[in-house]
Amino acid sequence: MGSLFIVATPIGNLGDITFRAVEVLKNVEVIACEDTRQTVKLLNAYGIRKHLMSCRAGNEAKAAEKLVEHLSGGADVAYASDAGTPGLSDPGAVLCNLVRDAGFPVVPLPGASAFAALISVAGFGGRTVTFDGFMSPREGRRKRRLAELLEREENFILYESPFRILKLLKNLAELAPDRRICLGREMTKIHEEFLRGYPADILTELGERSSIKGEFAIMVEGRNFSQSYGENDDNVSERKG
Repeated sequence: MGSLFIVATPIGNLGDITFRAVEVLKNVEVIACEDTRQTVKLLNAYGIRKHLMSCRAGNEAKAAEKLVEHLSGGADVAYASDAGTPGLSDPGAVLCNLVRDAGFPVVPLPGASAFAALISVAGFGGRTVTFDGFMSPREGRRKRRLAELLEREENFILYESPFRILKLLKNLAELAPDRRICLGREMTKIHEEFLRGYPADILTELGERSSIKGEFAIMVEGRNFSQSYGENDDNVSERKG
């Protein structure tokens, strides 16, 4: 009986893949992936040549049927999203459920995640955190959801594109001017950057740039949580090199 391996892949730096993941990718018969163009870059870096199958949000159920055929023949298969751990703002849930319902094991291969990476450096502490992924592009819905999250005691994490990050920061500055945030951009990549402080200050800093590139992860402190960064650390920019 074959197994489906859910493989966490690097969020930027190709060196951030586990030894186990590389071995599994070398040995499975088929690799299903969110975008074959992205996955082939990773495979090429490790000299892996495999049959790739598209498995994205629009065709996940059909892809699962094909993978079940391979599993029925005793072959092991793997699934990888574009970057990070599948299931967090990525496809994967439908595939896991259908394969499991068909009676085959689903095996996680833990690894990189922008969510976990940001928690590790934000310095907010706390025992709980809410992950809410990407906000609605509609301002009304976005502000209503932010208001709900800001009423909670725990810290929360959002993802945002470079095209809407200023709008999100503007909303946070209006709704929670005294909440500290930690913003990670291009994490693990050459231009990795972290901005920590208050929404209005970070909005000003980003707003003054001629262009904004890269995906963002944002951690916002909870309603009853206060964490000092240091005497002069209300707004700190950390960049590589």
